[in-house]
Amino acid sequence: MYGIVNKAIQDLVTEKFGADEWEAVKEKSGVDVDFFLSNEPYDDAITYRLAVAASEVLGLSVGQVLNAFGEYWVLKTGKEKYGGLMEAGGHNLREFLINLPLFHNRIMLMYPKLTPPEFRVSDITDNSIHVHYFSRRDGLQEFVRGLLNGLAKMYQTEASVDLLQSRNEGSTHEIFRVTW
Repeated sequence: MYGIVNKAIQDLVTEKFGADEWEAVKEKSGVDVDFFLSNEPYDDAITYRLAVAASEVLGLSVGQVLNAFGEYWVLKTGKEKYGGLMEAGGHNLREFLINLPLFHNRIMLMYPKLTPPEFRVSDITDNSIHVHYFSRRDGLQEFVRGLLNGLAKMYQTEASVDLLQSRNEGSTHEIFRVTW
């Protein structure tokens, strides 16, 4: 993953829990990086180690950490770093989710070494949509749930995000139903 992801984890922990907690997370994770360069790729293992360490230090489940990070990514990092791109995604949650499959195509122009997930949508109605998440990376479904919750908050829309299908249960990909 790119450094911007790990930097956002650092920012989330520091902002919500304090600099001392971030130092504890770093120490527990064994990650010996003083600062993350946003445009540099880092081994995925670093990100996973940071999430597990944050879970242990903060007394949260790894799923809760990833979910909070997904929301934070949209509401803070996404808006600050990709404001125009985020705004171009649609005028409301439904439009953004319909356009989501195209989003990573634009991101890949900025991060050429990116191995992005793939999103597809189906079952589109006036108040719900199914978001299909395909990734080579395991264990990030709660991060995606957090992203979807963050998008709902970004559009000031009360929404629920339900996991309908998971690779943990033998499926080929995750399917989330987002209802508003």
